[in-house]
Amino acid sequence: MARLKVTQTRSTIGGKRNQRETLRSLGLKRIGDVVVKEDRPEIRGMVDTVRHLVTSEEVE
Repeated sequence: MARLKVTQTRSTIGGKRNQRETLRSLGLKRIGDVVVKEDRPEIRGMVDTVRHLVTSEEVE
């Protein structure tokens, strides 16, 4: 199964509440944090919500 590597690249300061909560639910707390999640539609939707704050790439 494919996996997504998600890295937080920008701050949540000044962002909307739902974007801050989405980052927390992904497991990202600060700039530079990296998490690896399963590539599922729910995770893709969360990454899409905060696409301007994170970078994502597929890994094996």
